[in-house]
Amino acid sequence: GFRYYVVTDCEFNSSKLNDIEYTQSYYYNKLEIVRFSSSVGKYVGYTEFGIKNAESWNNGPEVIARRAQKESYCFRNVGVFTESALTKS
Repeated sequence: GFRYYVVTDCEFNSSKLNDIEYTQSYYYNKLEIVRFSSSVGKYVGYTEFGIKNAESWNNGPEVIARRAQKESYCFRNVGVFTESALTKS
């Protein structure tokens, strides 16, 4: 069978927005085909199909929406993640 999945990730060293990196990776059959990274600010393709999608998404509204996710998805939850980790250590 074939498997397609998306992994969304927030990596942070502090609760400051500059110390947070948001990534969203798209996989097909365990092979990463395209990724958005907030440090790069755009989609990057790793396969022929991924490159075509990245090119299309970087020229459309998708990239603008994804750039906003660093603040709305990661920044809003860093305090929750940090607090729960610190209370368990």
